[in-house]
Amino acid sequence: MKPASSAAAAAPSVGPRSVSFIDVVQKCRRHPSWLALELLWRWGYGIPLLAVIAWEFQRIAAQTAARLQATGVEHFSLQTPMAGALAIAESYMILFPPVVHALAWLVPCAMLGWALVAGVGRNLMLRRYDRALPWRPGPMVVLQLLRAAGLFAMVVGWFAAIRWAANFSLAGVSPASETTAEPNLVLYLAMVIAFSLAAITIWLLLSWVFSIAPLVALLDGCGVGASLRRSVRLGPLKGKLVEINLVLGFLKLASMVMVMVLTATPMAFVVSVEGIWLYLWWGAVSVLYMVLSDFFQVARVVGFVEGLAVRADAPLAQQ
Repeated sequence: MKPASSAAAAAPSVGPRSVSFIDVVQKCRRHPSWLALELLWRWGYGIPLLAVIAWEFQRIAAQTAARLQATGVEHFSLQTPMAGALAIAESYMILFPPVVHALAWLVPCAMLGWALVAGVGRNLMLRRYDRALPWRPGPMVVLQLLRAAGLFAMVVGWFAAIRWAANFSLAGVSPASETTAEPNLVLYLAMVIAFSLAAITIWLLLSWVFSIAPLVALLDGCGVGASLRRSVRLGPLKGKLVEINLVLGFLKLASMVMVMVLTATPMAFVVSVEGIWLYLWWGAVSVLYMVLSDFFQVARVVGFVEGLAVRADAPLAQQ
């Protein structure tokens, strides 16, 4: 049997309560190479993917621009709900075929590409964090693919619910009497909000398991199925990991507030800051937010690993 991970060996008898997320954040700040690797695999995949999506968007927009303009959707107003409902319905019918055609090849390729890059990239980042951690990209790739498939299923379910809400509230037919009725945009928006909140809640519950499972597979040396089962049964450790998530949420909220303040800063210099310089400033602020978000994601993963490594109820990682 080979030596266990040094992250666990450093504190073999310490319980999950010893893991402090603030200490983890400070540790990540002292090791910028962890963030550099995270940015490398995330942005190295995300930027080309966004370029492909932008190219598809431009192609679909060029094909449908004239027909969309003829629907009058650009002049949508809540003061004329019937005209607005008709414009939305016509725009949907125009955009649905080319969008589905593009998604039919784009979504599977994006999911597979993300799983491969995320599995390998996250394993590389964690190996940089602790050289004693094993090199097991295979299970991590499979688990990332399952996570992407779960997200896709949730989005499809959300879209189906939104489509049902549109048929129910904007079809112009009363369900009780089957007579023509005024489209109810207020009801539609309320249902969209309700279904969206439900989808977000469901995904938060599911993504928790998919976030922990790759780390369990790496530390415990188990397979895909076993890592998923162990991620559900974390025992007392679950409370500490939830605490890490809550602290991360507050830090991200603080980052969003800071970014909004920075975004509005040029308003004090509106006479001299405009045009391309204003867009460059907004772009720089957006990049800053994404870097901060990735940094906190690294801290979250490291915090999870340190929490999982000190478990007393599960084997430590074997290299």
